Amino acid sequence: MSSTEKAKAPLYFGWYVCAATVFIAFVTTGARSSFGIFIIPLEEEFGWSRFMLSSAVGTGFLVNGLTQPFVGRLFDQFSGRTVIMVGLIIAGLATASLSLTFNYLFLFFVFGILLSTAMSGASVTNTMALLAKWFHRRRSTVLGINVAGASLGGLTLVPFGMFLLQATSWRVTWAALGLIILVLALPMVYFFIRNDPADMGLQPDGDTEEPTLANKLERKRGPIEVEKWSESFRSWPMWQISTAYTVCGITTGMIAAHFVPYAIGEGLSGTLAALAFGVMMALNVVGGLGAGFLGDRFGRKNLLAAVYVLRGIAFIFLLLFPGATGVWIFALLAGFSWIASVPLTTSLTADVYGLRALATISGISFLCHQVGSFVSILAAGLLFDITGSYTLPFAIGGALLFPAAISAFSVRERKYSARYQTPLSTAAAAGD
Repeated sequence: MSSTEKAKAPLYFGWYVCAATVFIAFVTTGARSSFGIFIIPLEEEFGWSRFMLSSAVGTGFLVNGLTQPFVGRLFDQFSGRTVIMVGLIIAGLATASLSLTFNYLFLFFVFGILLSTAMSGASVTNTMALLAKWFHRRRSTVLGINVAGASLGGLTLVPFGMFLLQATSWRVTWAALGLIILVLALPMVYFFIRNDPADMGLQPDGDTEEPTLANKLERKRGPIEVEKWSESFRSWPMWQISTAYTVCGITTGMIAAHFVPYAIGEGLSGTLAALAFGVMMALNVVGGLGAGFLGDRFGRKNLLAAVYVLRGIAFIFLLLFPGATGVWIFALLAGFSWIASVPLTTSLTADVYGLRALATISGISFLCHQVGSFVSILAAGLLFDITGSYTLPFAIGGALLFPAAISAFSVRERKYSARYQTPLSTAAAAGD
């Protein structure tokens, strides 16, 4: 094909899919991450303790994790597009209905169960599994772009939510966030989300020619790729990745729920606390994109371990420098390391275990992540009620990040990852 013909070729539809998933992550994660701005207003209006509110949001993280493997299995076996669409509809309606909160049980059910279950359908875990089908060579980069959308949501919607809350009320703010999901995100699914490039007569990465049998045989395949999700538990990488991801959930969960109240307690205004959270999310964009870009060019596990170490250092600064200084240093360091773990974890999982059961396997790892979030959110709220401080839970979470880095680093990537395998046809020719 000539350069002129290439120039006239239409844009690969996978990039439209990528753009749609970015916007879905932007809206859903941004709305969900905004819960922290509602903690103090709900405390003041209803007299609920920090632990009660932590129980609601923590249960939400747990339910989101528990339902993710089942939703991921539906995603793998049936229409991912339908799963995402239904999830968005329910999530939008549930978010808007939080404006009607009148007692604790209502909040607990709507946020902790209904909304969190719906979020499993439209989760970053599922959209990344979708993108893994559309992109092979640029997989880690595209996944990094996808999670950057989630960070942009926190950057934009958390400060927006705080502004709207201060200008109107927390009820109006919840309703507005729900309408944003329904009016803006849902049409993106309808017009731009497709399950597989083959459904449109396309090849992954926008390749113009269907691979020959010889080329198919040359596809690199990892030695422990699986057809069924249960087979992944027979090898060490699943345990190593999931252990590290559990600690990831412990640290990100408590920060998502408690960072804004912590910053306000350290003397920042509500606006500045939300801004610090927004800055952290903005740097998440850089971290997510950087992790995706570097992950395609270097090893995943080394970079993943470095991400956990950097986040651990962020917690050290948060505790050593009380007040605004520690808050802003933490926001800077944690921002680069927060979301960066997601594309690296998913890419490493895809490289090791293949695509056949990726959504289910990633869902199980995400379950571990959310269990960690559930425990840490409740523990942080309880310890705050007992001690009047977040020092102890933050210290425990920060300390756990260093063993998590060791767990990630110990994955034998060069042995198990498809990126480092000899093509099958080459191996056969060599008599292997």
